[in-house]
Amino acid sequence: MRLPEVKLRELMLEDAEDRYKWCLDKEVTKYLNVPDTYPPFTMEETKNWIQKCMDKSNGYEQKAVLTGDGKHIGWIDLKNIDTFNQQAELGITIGNRDFWGKGYGMAAMERMLQWGFRELYLHKVWLRVDIDNQRAIKSYKRSGFVEEGILREDRKRSDGFVDRLRMSILQAEFLTEE
Repeated sequence: MRLPEVKLRELMLEDAEDRYKWCLDKEVTKYLNVPDTYPPFTMEETKNWIQKCMDKSNGYEQKAVLTGDGKHIGWIDLKNIDTFNQQAELGITIGNRDFWGKGYGMAAMERMLQWGFRELYLHKVWLRVDIDNQRAIKSYKRSGFVEEGILREDRKRSDGFVDRLRMSILQAEFLTEE
């Protein structure tokens, strides 16, 4: 599958409008770790979060995901960055459902992994994904991530606790695929 062109850029406060709209869509937030309220965040909370990402004061290296022609469709981040062990956790959301299933998430992951491995000199990037999020798991596997194990009842959702799968990719594996 040929991946579409994507760009990653630093967040801007103007991104809050899209982000807030996406958080109102329960299909978008179904697998996100968000409060069990509706809406999960106010517009003000969304702006505050983006400002913290911009200020680099919350431990997240979060970027906006754009299509090749500049349309803002989601976000991707590295968090829990452990410089001693040279690893970080990846998170991604394509908030605009018009772009689901078309390779934009995989293309954004590829860009972020390039940045993490080449610029941050990470050895390993890992993620956690709800065990019932089969579409995401399939995408992560196609991107080169491998299963490490099950984190039992690792996330609380409105329907109770859910297991999460931990997956990772090593720098050597990623650079070999390029």
